[in-house]
Amino acid sequence: MQHFPPLIKFALVNAITSIVKPLPLIYLLSIFSYLSCTDSETARNKNVNPAEIYFDYKIRGEEKDSDVTVFLRFKVGGPNGTTIFLTDPAKVELDGEPIPVDSAKRTGAYYEIRMLAKGFEGKHSILFTGLDNEEYREDFVYKPFRLKTKLPSVIDRGDIVFDIDGLEAEDYLRVSLIDTSFRSRDINEIDTVKNGRLIIPADKLKNLVDGPITVLLYKDVEKPVKDGTKAGGRIVVSYGLQREFELRPPPDLPQ
Repeated sequence: MQHFPPLIKFALVNAITSIVKPLPLIYLLSIFSYLSCTDSETARNKNVNPAEIYFDYKIRGEEKDSDVTVFLRFKVGGPNGTTIFLTDPAKVELDGEPIPVDSAKRTGAYYEIRMLAKGFEGKHSILFTGLDNEEYREDFVYKPFRLKTKLPSVIDRGDIVFDIDGLEAEDYLRVSLIDTSFRSRDINEIDTVKNGRLIIPADKLKNLVDGPITVLLYKDVEKPVKDGTKAGGRIVVSYGLQREFELRPPPDLPQ
């Protein structure tokens, strides 16, 4: 069976997970964000009815990173519409700190700020001020989860148990286990975590070949904005972590 390095075998989207395998999680989240962008045009908000501005808010973090990214876009024409630059007096702030504007051909205009992950856990507010001086405040909670289980470097085939802090009594994670073979199916699903415990049954490991395994656990909380224009909007808070181990047959089976 032909094998390839995990960095080459990266899942861009679920539909091709069995063909292309992952880079580290933060790149996965960034690529998902990149693929979701369909607009490349940008307008000035002075030419836009303030009530027609759609809010697109994304907050992303990962365990290994020292910062959290707050990435905001304002659009006309709904979630797939044209992005806009804010002109005075319009602006956007995070916890009272102005967020600078930037732009790219693929994403259009966007407002991004990176905050130190240490101390960022908890409640925050995004305040958008429109051209008409109308204010819209969106509160969110950034709450990373933590893996209590210390995975050994080598794991025999069998049930794999993860004990996790920072989740609800019943919660949901995107769970991906990826090997280095193009031909295997991998594991890529939304799984239930009950009372802080996630179990990967042994029979699901049939989707993996023995050898190096990359584990990705991540949570995306997407909600409509509570305080928006009549055009509405969404806010997505994402967090994830990554582990690696080597999978091998049970000791009582031939190698």
